[in-house]
Amino acid sequence: MAKQDFLSLLDLSPEDLQYLIQRGREMRKMHENQVVYQPLVGKTGALILEMSSTRTRVGFQAGFSQLGGNALFLNAADTQIGRGEPVEDLARVLSEMVNVLMIRTLEQSHIEQLAEFATIPVINAMSSLLHPCQLLADIQTFEELRGPISGATVAFIGDGYNMCHSYINAARQWGFNLRIASPEGFLPNPEILASTNNAQMVDTPQEAVAQADLVITDVWSSMGHEGQESDRRSTFADYQVNETLLDQASKDVLFMHCLPAHRGEEVSDTLLDDKRSVVFHEAGNRLHSQKALLEFLLIGKVNA
Repeated sequence: MAKQDFLSLLDLSPEDLQYLIQRGREMRKMHENQVVYQPLVGKTGALILEMSSTRTRVGFQAGFSQLGGNALFLNAADTQIGRGEPVEDLARVLSEMVNVLMIRTLEQSHIEQLAEFATIPVINAMSSLLHPCQLLADIQTFEELRGPISGATVAFIGDGYNMCHSYINAARQWGFNLRIASPEGFLPNPEILASTNNAQMVDTPQEAVAQADLVITDVWSSMGHEGQESDRRSTFADYQVNETLLDQASKDVLFMHCLPAHRGEEVSDTLLDDKRSVVFHEAGNRLHSQKALLEFLLIGKVNA
């Protein structure tokens, strides 16, 4: 089986991505029915998190365990990426010891270097540029609750950062229409935006959410923005997603957020508890979509 990395949604074909969504849905059903399924017995993964994480760490570690394998957690001090051992040497060492490498780091270039020199699959567990694993959970959640996302209207409100970039890639891969509302100075990467005709910038959050089927936001100050919190709160004040804004979307709209959320900032105090919010179902799907991804990269496609 040839090595396959998952650094971006663009690394897989639309057909393979849709397979992962369907397989994630099957993994969720098996979990709910307490089905024991352990195809990764004897497999080990290394999970490198240079930044704190809840959903990513629990999703990968619990997922690996449930599939019969073992995931080793390494923090920033355990690897010293870019400050001690060269990235290419670390890639070669880990390739001798484990079967897959999952990494969260701000530097996309470090992830790409690891993938270049590793002989095992490398998974982008988030960088400052992209967050592809979150999109697998998001698309799975939408399709479980509303059916195919192809042709749907999706609104992204907030910082044109890693989540926004992966939503642009997702619009390209799944064929939905993405409207993005971001303040000046916080727009998405122009090359990523120009890569598809399925994503467009709009002037206001109201224009973005008009009759939208899915509305997404993210924190105003993400990892890598330490010390900018006060300035960003002022800049993004008009970009809060609240019940009044969501009322302008489709009557069947879903609201998602990758979490953790700052209630009273990018979302109103009560929005996560609104019946249109599916953020906790979405968070739960990080487990199931990442299990599907691990199975796919280490075993390949399987018959349900």
